[in-house]
Amino acid sequence: MATCTAPSSLMLAHPPSSSVHPQDLSPSLRSFNPNPLFRSFSLCPLVLKSTGRNLSTRCLDGGLQREAKSRSHHRHVVVAALAAEAEVEVEESVEEKEGGDVSPVNTVAPSKPKKGKAALPLKRDRTRSKRFLEIQKLRENKKEYDLKTAISLVKETASTKFVETVEAHFRLNIDPKYNDQQLRATVSLPKGTGKTVKVAVLTQGEKFDEAKNAGADLVGGEDLIEQIKGGFMDFDKLIASPDMMPKVASLGKILGPRGLMPNPKAGTVTANIPQAIEEFKQGKVEYRADKTGIVHLPFGKADFSEEDLLVNLLAAIKSVEANKPSGAKGVYWKSAHICSAMGPSIKLNIKEMLDYRPPSN
Repeated sequence: MATCTAPSSLMLAHPPSSSVHPQDLSPSLRSFNPNPLFRSFSLCPLVLKSTGRNLSTRCLDGGLQREAKSRSHHRHVVVAALAAEAEVEVEESVEEKEGGDVSPVNTVAPSKPKKGKAALPLKRDRTRSKRFLEIQKLRENKKEYDLKTAISLVKETASTKFVETVEAHFRLNIDPKYNDQQLRATVSLPKGTGKTVKVAVLTQGEKFDEAKNAGADLVGGEDLIEQIKGGFMDFDKLIASPDMMPKVASLGKILGPRGLMPNPKAGTVTANIPQAIEEFKQGKVEYRADKTGIVHLPFGKADFSEEDLLVNLLAAIKSVEANKPSGAKGVYWKSAHICSAMGPSIKLNIKEMLDYRPPSN
């Protein structure tokens, strides 16, 4: 058995003539059973200290036995077992506290991935390309420009390898959740959109041949409806005659989210199919206010001349002004910006924009 000396401050003092027997110890010491985690610790060391000289220490298996070699000197009996018991109790209490503090790990279910605009990074987290940072220096932030200067800047900022679309974005003082504040209309751009429009027509009877002769790219009836249900979407505009609308209603879930559902307000449900085909081929554009009251409208390409872009932009402004909803209150125009598809926005001066008159030839 190994001999151990415990640095404990717990000491039991006895008179010189007395001896310590197992019966004199407390029941807790006699029944003390060391923790299995501390099997390497010997429980029965009794250290005898003398004022004059050191006495030997003896550990015996099977019980606590001690013989005093000298009764003539004052002896202090250090019961190391008592210190060991106190130490084990302290460690057990610490383990209980630690065990109590450990709470079960709450497994948090992973959140669903965001979609649409919610998946876009915040403005402060977006990184811009070197090209964008360079062209951004061409205009002053938050400065309002007149129409001619703004169009000139848009053409300068369109520096990509492809021909960019030029867009107008009008923020209006309307709330589209109310019926009398909704805005949906069409505008015919005098100089066209610069894009080849593929028109499909749903009709039957005599108008079938009229649509073909008017230049429609696709003409069909129930057969074309079945193709659309099967996933066919190779067209930019879908025009329908009024007698076909009951059958077209089944395509609402397919065409609606894509903005291709025929609608009388958009001019895509009409009895005069040849005229509708001609207008959309020449540059008729449909627009509507989104749920935040903003109108997004393309009005040309970056390779258009400044004069052509100006003519198209004025036509778009006049159309939005003329189709002002009846429920719109207060100031109708809040802000207006134009930009190229891959360029920074350029803010317009609202007063100058509405009062602008093109010079007469």
